[in-house]
Amino acid sequence: MDIEVEDIAHGLAFVARWNGQTFGDFAYSVAEHSLLVEVIYSLLNPKSAVKWRLAALLHDAPEYVIGDMISPVKASVGPGYGALDDRLMAAIYIRFGLPAQVPVAVKKQIKKADKISAWLEATQIAGFTIAEADKFFGKPDPYLAESCKIRLRAPVDVRNDFTARHAQLLALL
Repeated sequence: MDIEVEDIAHGLAFVARWNGQTFGDFAYSVAEHSLLVEVIYSLLNPKSAVKWRLAALLHDAPEYVIGDMISPVKASVGPGYGALDDRLMAAIYIRFGLPAQVPVAVKKQIKKADKISAWLEATQIAGFTIAEADKFFGKPDPYLAESCKIRLRAPVDVRNDFTARHAQLLALL
C-alpha cells in the first residue's frame, strides 16, 4: 500500500499521451488527460457520488508505473498487460478508499468520458480532422466539444493541479 498521490501525480505529469506526438511546447500528459476525464465524467453525471469522480480522476493511475501505450500496442502485448493494469488499478482504488472493482455502470461512464477526451485530444492537439476523430472515437455532444478546451502546460503545473483535485475530492468523501 505504498502508493502516494504525489508519486502518481508526478509520474503521470511526465507520461506523454499520443506517444508525445501532439502540437505545442509541452507534451500532453496522462495527468492532464485524467483531469479532463474527471471534468467530462462530472458533466455527464452531475449527480454522481464523489467517489466515482475520484475513480474517474484515477482511471489511468497505473500508468505512473507502467507508462502509457497506444491501444494497438496494448493489444499486441496480450492479456498480461491488462491483468497487470487491473491489479495495479485495484491496489490504487483500495489505497484511496474506493472498492477494488468499480461498478460496471460507473466504469462504462468513465470509459465514455475517456473516449470523449480522446476525441477532444485528437481534434485539438493531435492533428486529426473531425471526420477522422468521429470515425475512431465517436461523435461527442457538441456542448462538450465546445466547453472543454485543452491547454498544454508544464508538468509541474499539471502535477500540482492533479494533486489538488485529488485532495478536493478526498475532502468531499
